[in-house]
Amino acid sequence: MKPLRIAGLVAVIAAVWFGTVSQLRAQTVSAPRPVVDASTMEHKLLLGYQGWFACPGDGSPPDCWVHWFRRNNPVATNATVDFWPDTAELDADELFPTGLQLPDGSPAKVYSAFTPKTVARHFQWMRDYGVAGVFLQRFTSELSDPAFFALRNGVAVNVRAGAEKYGRVFAIMYDVSGQRADQLQPALTNDWNYLTKKLLLTASGSYLRQHGKPVVALWGFGFARRGDTPGQALAAIHFFQAAGCTVVGGVPAHWRTLDRDAQTNAAWAEAFRAFDVISPWSVGRYVDDAGADNFAKNVIVPDLAAAKIAGCGYMPVIFPGFSWHNLNGGPVNQIPRRGGAFYWQQVYNAVKAGCPMLYGAMFDELDEGTALFKLAPTSAQLPAAGNFVALDVDGVTLPSDWYLRLTGEAGKMLRGEIPLSPQIPISP
Repeated sequence: MKPLRIAGLVAVIAAVWFGTVSQLRAQTVSAPRPVVDASTMEHKLLLGYQGWFACPGDGSPPDCWVHWFRRNNPVATNATVDFWPDTAELDADELFPTGLQLPDGSPAKVYSAFTPKTVARHFQWMRDYGVAGVFLQRFTSELSDPAFFALRNGVAVNVRAGAEKYGRVFAIMYDVSGQRADQLQPALTNDWNYLTKKLLLTASGSYLRQHGKPVVALWGFGFARRGDTPGQALAAIHFFQAAGCTVVGGVPAHWRTLDRDAQTNAAWAEAFRAFDVISPWSVGRYVDDAGADNFAKNVIVPDLAAAKIAGCGYMPVIFPGFSWHNLNGGPVNQIPRRGGAFYWQQVYNAVKAGCPMLYGAMFDELDEGTALFKLAPTSAQLPAAGNFVALDVDGVTLPSDWYLRLTGEAGKMLRGEIPLSPQIPISP
């Protein structure tokens, strides 16, 4: 063996011995990733991207606290988020001080999705951790307000730019849950025309397609205690299909049986099956591994079979945990993440069942505590006042990027790049 090769071997052994494994992992994370194929949803784990956070002084027309605090007053009692973003990598021009302080006395700062640099950073994280892309949420009930219309358009432009820069994919998901039913059809029609003809979103090479058609998702039809009808849902579905789209339905978990969280009108059976892809909403429908296993057996497996019979694709939802104490008064850490074990069990169940695609809720949902992006790992990074949740809440010490890492591994398992296993394949 040549001296240089011996020296190189010794250096590698020494590097591992003296603890530079973390440096090697960092190099792996930042290694170039291939551009994601935007021509198909198959074998992709796609995340929801709320993109709804805004701050005073961010340049957005509302010029106020959006989804961070109530009453435009950034104090602990007005907070609407339970988790807190890890802002260590954000530059000074991306940060907005709140009325809260961290334990060290420094101001607690947050970000705005209206800032192009920050959204680009989110897509860089997706690239670095192997996350395929996102469904950008667009809330129809806001679109009649000129200020919020402009805010959402700015975020959409940011998402397109970030996806294109970092080789990720994106698609629009309309949330119709807060929309008056009699105003829904014109709201969807007018807005889609604006997005495609003015913002030219579907002209992007990063815009997600399925069977050669741009993908659009409609979330919120047919849920219990809503006043929408099967006819209104069918009208919306047929509009987008006539416009040449593949239409994904964010539907109740019990769309197939028309009970529990779904409306019971039998006509919904036809409406749900009119979607090209069915994506039942499962957040909060179970709270532990046993519940996830039961849901997979009694809901996902028969759902998948029913979707195939109907000629529909099927994309179940997975989520890491849940907490909305500050938003809705629920218990803090209501559905524990357990260091990622709860999230991974759902991934395993869905892949084992044969699901060809997955929807991860959500990339940046801090209000309901399902966020998967970089989060405050300990109480030292949380505001000193108020009730907030750190990643170590369940007694497991985790890095802020842990759920991005898990999501990357979940995508690999979905694509068959790593073995199907109920055990998390990496360690913190």
